[in-house]
Amino acid sequence: MTKAVALYLHVHQPQRLKQYTVFDAAHDHHYFNDESDTDLNNRRVFERVADKSYRPMNALLDDLLKRHDDFKLSLSITGTFLDQAERFAPDVIDSFKRLVDTGKVEILAETYHHSLAFFYSVPEFERQVNLHRERIFNTFGVVPSVFRNTELAYNDELAAWAERRGYKGILAEGWDPVLEWRSPNHVYKAAGTENLALLLKNYRLSDDLAFRFGNQSWAEWPLTAHKFAQWANHNSPGSRVVNLFMDYETFGEHQWADTGIFNFFDHFVGKWLATPGNTFQTVSDAIQQNPIEGEISVPHTTTWADTERDLSAWNGNHLQQEALKYIYALEKDILQTGDKQLAADWRNLLSSDHTYYMATKWSDEDGSVHSYFSPYDSPYDAFLSYINAIRDLRWRVMQYRRGL
Repeated sequence: MTKAVALYLHVHQPQRLKQYTVFDAAHDHHYFNDESDTDLNNRRVFERVADKSYRPMNALLDDLLKRHDDFKLSLSITGTFLDQAERFAPDVIDSFKRLVDTGKVEILAETYHHSLAFFYSVPEFERQVNLHRERIFNTFGVVPSVFRNTELAYNDELAAWAERRGYKGILAEGWDPVLEWRSPNHVYKAAGTENLALLLKNYRLSDDLAFRFGNQSWAEWPLTAHKFAQWANHNSPGSRVVNLFMDYETFGEHQWADTGIFNFFDHFVGKWLATPGNTFQTVSDAIQQNPIEGEISVPHTTTWADTERDLSAWNGNHLQQEALKYIYALEKDILQTGDKQLAADWRNLLSSDHTYYMATKWSDEDGSVHSYFSPYDSPYDAFLSYINAIRDLRWRVMQYRRGL
């Protein structure tokens, strides 16, 4: 029996908001142009991650695709990533194009701005999905047929929307309370749909790479390619597909090169394919080539973040809730202006990263992850800059109205 790894990597960089004070509002309308030596400098961060992750990992993937006929993978790439790559490292876009041109790398659909708009404004969510679809086609010449929402945020309502929009599949977290006794290593049907396929992340195996690989205090350290291939082979006997979903930046940025992550992955691909019947599949292949093993219902939203696996990483405290309330309240006024730059700035502020940086009162494990990603000294600094930028958006809307 064929057993496949469905490898999916998410490629994203937000437009980080600089330290924006109340005195900047109504004067400085450039929110994302920090030039300091901190991680608020978008160019600095992008160029660093390009050197550590995008360039070496794309080179490795290109080599693996050439060496192994059965190696395939899927990617999702946000519009905010492409915007920055275009400005700071256009060669990185070219290297992604070469991967897609092999015909063995699938691009998935998502929101352009890595937003959680589905839960706050479906019309804006649909606009961002359409913007992303257009950008992916113009850049790579492909039209995605499988959907993934920001942070794998998923529920039955989203599945119904995806089927109405013509998608054939959707991704979600394989969270234990959702799966109950079942394994994530199957293709399921999304509840409330006619035939929308649901692929669920095997979070234990995925997180072994994404979070634990370089941790020398982990009981399984060092993780070898042979050991990991054995785990994947014996995970849920009788299953046909192992869904390894993670951030692209796992390779080289979250797990640095000196952990051995690149060498490990190179050897893992070879070890996996050395077992007769083992292969790799894109998510579309997994949908087409594996039987549906029942229906999964997710009435309450799940995500792939934090121990709660819900939206609380982005809206769990008053800071986050206030920020989300005020930014989405501007939608109608912003769009009525017809000002493309104003709309672009607003949408870049809708990226979920901004409220993620405002998270407070997390477990030690969750808190360290939030702190690792945040370019701010505290959640309160993130909130203040964000609210001050909202003040400036309002001022710009008022200026437009005065000019009518």
